[in-house]
This record gives sequence, C-alpha cells and structure tokens, in this order.
Amino acid sequence: MTNPKQVVTLTVNGESHEVLIESRRTLADVLREDIGLTGTKLGCEHGVCGACTVLLDDSAVRSCLIFAVQAQDTEISAVEGLAEDGKLDYVQQAFTDNHGLQCGFCTAGMLMSVHAMLAENPEPTEDEIRVGLNGNLCRCTGYQNIVKSTAAAASVGKAARSSAQAS
Repeated sequence: MTNPKQVVTLTVNGESHEVLIESRRTLADVLREDIGLTGTKLGCEHGVCGACTVLLDDSAVRSCLIFAVQAQDTEISAVEGLAEDGKLDYVQQAFTDNHGLQCGFCTAGMLMSVHAMLAENPEPTEDEIRVGLNGNLCRCTGYQNIVKSTAAAASVGKAARSSAQAS
C-alpha cells in the first residue's frame, strides 16, 4: 500500500513553498530534501538531540517529530532565515564572537532554541540559559561557550531594546 501524495504549502522564512509530499514525511525531511534548507540537521530523529530545532509560529519545535502537513498554515523559521543581506543576526554573531560552536552540527538547533528562549525570557540567568538549552545536545563542547554566547546575545538584545525605547 502506498501513501498518497498531497500538495502542502509551507511558509518558511517568509517564503511560500508548495511541495507534493506523502503525509508521513517529517518537517525536517521536507525542509532538507524538498525545499533545500539543509541547515536543519537530523541527529537522533527521536526529538532528543535538538539538532533539528526550528521555530513554528515562534515556538521551538523538533522538526523530526512533526509531519510537514501539520506545519501548513504556520510560520516556520529555519536557521537560513536568521542572517539578512549576508549579515549575521545578533545570536549568530554572539556565537561567532564567543566561540559557541565547534563542529557546527548542533549549531542550527542551538541558535533556533536561543531565539525562542530569548523571545520568552530576554534576560535569562546562567541557570535559566542552561535549563533553556537542556534539550540541545552538543558532543564537542562542555557548553561553557554556548552559555557564554547565549548570555552575550541576551546582552545585545537588551541593549537594542534600551536603544529602541530611548528613541
């Protein structure tokens, strides 16, 4: 028995994509294979490692656990949408400046999780950062520079909010 295909329209990083897919395909697979956004990585494919984290309507989700058909009529943000005009966004820049990455496999998921965390809690403590990232596994680091990068991004965000309020 074959799974019938259906057309699904996904909005990813503000751009609409019409894809013909089997309903059993995960969002991670469709992002990577059909849309060509390979920044989203597949690690465990059980929702444990966090490498496939994307934002779905601004909430961090494991794209390996969601069927792509479930993401229709939502706004999906993948790591490729963070930089604008070739310029890293403030979280990416903080990770670059503070050596918050090594091999890079977990980085996209970390960046997306940090974005969701800072949207919910713009001034997290170190403990809150550690708890906020507990669903993202990195096999290369001891997490110190990831925590430092997240704190630096929070500081940049705080400064930007203060500047915006002053004007």
